[in-house]
Amino acid sequence: MTAARGFAAFAPQRAGARFATSWWGRAWVKAMEDTSLDHGLLRKGRTYAKAGQLGPITVSPGRIAAVSESEYDTVVRVEQLTDAAWERFLDQVAAKAGHIAALLDRDMPHDLVQAAEDAAVPLLPAVGDLEPECSCPDWGHPCKHAAALCYQVSWLLDADPFVLLLMRGRGEDELIEALQQRDAPAPPPSRLGTPAAEAFAIGVAPLPEPPPFDVAFTPPALDDNPGVNVAALAVLAASAAGRARELLLRGRLPELTEYQDRVRLAAEHDLDLGLDSAVTAWRYGGADGLDVLETAWTPPRRDLARAQAQLAAGWEGEQPPQAEAWRNRWTLGDLQLRYGRDGRWYPFARREDQWWPAGPPERDPALLGGH
Repeated sequence: MTAARGFAAFAPQRAGARFATSWWGRAWVKAMEDTSLDHGLLRKGRTYAKAGQLGPITVSPGRIAAVSESEYDTVVRVEQLTDAAWERFLDQVAAKAGHIAALLDRDMPHDLVQAAEDAAVPLLPAVGDLEPECSCPDWGHPCKHAAALCYQVSWLLDADPFVLLLMRGRGEDELIEALQQRDAPAPPPSRLGTPAAEAFAIGVAPLPEPPPFDVAFTPPALDDNPGVNVAALAVLAASAAGRARELLLRGRLPELTEYQDRVRLAAEHDLDLGLDSAVTAWRYGGADGLDVLETAWTPPRRDLARAQAQLAAGWEGEQPPQAEAWRNRWTLGDLQLRYGRDGRWYPFARREDQWWPAGPPERDPALLGGH
């Protein structure tokens, strides 16, 4: 059986400390918060977590546990993967060398999680996948102690995604050993192409003769071609190279409209196209930042209620400023927070008679509220 891992108790944190910075850590927090029916208990849980009011944390297959300062036993149970699901997960890891390297570098690639989901292996928890238990008399689900435990575990997940895999049933040593003993998956019988042994047996075909070279011919320089804008061509070439690199890293690229692509080019290559605010928004948040700049929409009430609780928690018992709310935009004096469709809050500052993008987005609006 996989041994449990113990982690020392967290010391008290500063008031504005963030809980999850990695995308998989944020998914963990979201699963817990979406399960909660009481935002007040979540707020207390955040305060408990930042104040360091939990003891050492133990992570083992299917559970995380800690003891609060009030000596309540707190446990959060996580469904373990079956042996068949682990085999499918190992298939996905072994299918790409970069997956193994990323995990050892304490990173959880998006495409690995997506490939696992496609193989019916849910790595990240969803709503209802976390089962909190606590010996305290609070009837909350989760109570403030279980919520604090989940918030602190998000810090552990940020530092090491193997913590998530351990909760799902297997630890780092066990997984690495299984991968070292694993052969690459055999190709399906219907796969097209020639087996490698047959291809190598054919040998190397002779190269054709080089084409004739006219020593009197000199290719014209691009500068001499009146139909070519050399500067624009250089920008397009650099953009294509950058997009190709991003495609290799992520495995996919979002589809952009002609306008979005024009803003992207101006932002990435310092082009003066008269799109100043749009370029600033893109540099802070990409296509999502541009959408927040130009589009107002009505978020789900649950998201706004969670943000209200986060904003109140950021003031640690003080009265937060009153926000003037309209759809996805909250105005606090000379600061405006806009909620994006990506689940992040974007800060805007007043510049004369318009609102201007003022910084990168955050999941927690309290980190942008000026406190």
